[in-house]
Amino acid sequence: MTAKLFYPYTIKGLTLKNRVVMAPMCMYSSEKEDGTMSNWHITHYVSRAVGQVGLIIIEATAVTAQGRISNRDLGIWNDEHVEGFKKLTQLVKEHGTKIGIQLAHAGRKAGVEGEILAPSVIPFDQNSKTPKEMTKEEISETIEAFKQGAERAKRAGFDVIEIHAAHGYLIHEFLSPLSNQRHDEYGGTAENRYRILKEVIEAVKTVWNGPLLVRVSASDYHEQGLKAEDFITIGQWLKEQGVDLVDVSSGGLVHAAISIYPGYQVKLSETIKQQADIPTGAVGLITSPLHAEEILQNERADLIFLARELLRDPYWPRTAAKQLGVNIEGPKQYERGWNY
Repeated sequence: MTAKLFYPYTIKGLTLKNRVVMAPMCMYSSEKEDGTMSNWHITHYVSRAVGQVGLIIIEATAVTAQGRISNRDLGIWNDEHVEGFKKLTQLVKEHGTKIGIQLAHAGRKAGVEGEILAPSVIPFDQNSKTPKEMTKEEISETIEAFKQGAERAKRAGFDVIEIHAAHGYLIHEFLSPLSNQRHDEYGGTAENRYRILKEVIEAVKTVWNGPLLVRVSASDYHEQGLKAEDFITIGQWLKEQGVDLVDVSSGGLVHAAISIYPGYQVKLSETIKQQADIPTGAVGLITSPLHAEEILQNERADLIFLARELLRDPYWPRTAAKQLGVNIEGPKQYERGWNY
């Protein structure tokens, strides 16, 4: 029996050759600080495609210049960014790997000069810049920026779009009562706090009909913050809106003591998958192929998102296949060494 990690997985008509996903990880390598790709990005991502990862989701890519985590983040806020991404998607696809992009806005965690935006006037911590509370016009402009980013992603040849609603960045800031103290239709109730994500999804879907993922932080690790149970409801809302899979992470909104161990976020994925009845991806110190296989076989997630382990081993799918007793096809140029 083939290990489930190497079963193909079809998501909205797109078939991945295996269940191994490269999670988005910021590289802070836009050398000109204008959001454009560098040679590093090509080397970094294409090497994981050579290594036979099923799906690569590139790092948080800002939909506005103001919404960058750092000045060296990638961006997709203007048409000049499209050409670099087009080159990348073509190269990755040559190796049978699918490629996605994570559309993001850093909100109060933006590390750029000038004014930064957030749902409420609450800084991330005492050492951080105090954000401006977004007006309804600024919320509308940001939603439009996500839409335009999705349209550019489509032109660039991406197979998948992921909306970043985790790790304390803008959309997560709206979702959580810890960072959203608004008194209008974007604050207060859970439904109101979800509204911006709802409207971003609606806007993106007017220009994008491919697989759509949303990354969430399913725990704020704070007594008054969001918990996995809240994401059962949010997961149901996402499913109703046609989101295809929830990429389940946690934390990042406030400083918190988090108990870190292999698979520490998998239970969050399992809760959302089983109780919201929506496909999920599990991420978080998953390094062992046997552990990845256990997660899939026990239906705790549908895809395995790897981050730091793929930094250490770009050919992790080969490593996993060898351990699980599976032969996977590698680049024909590597035939002399691939299966030994």
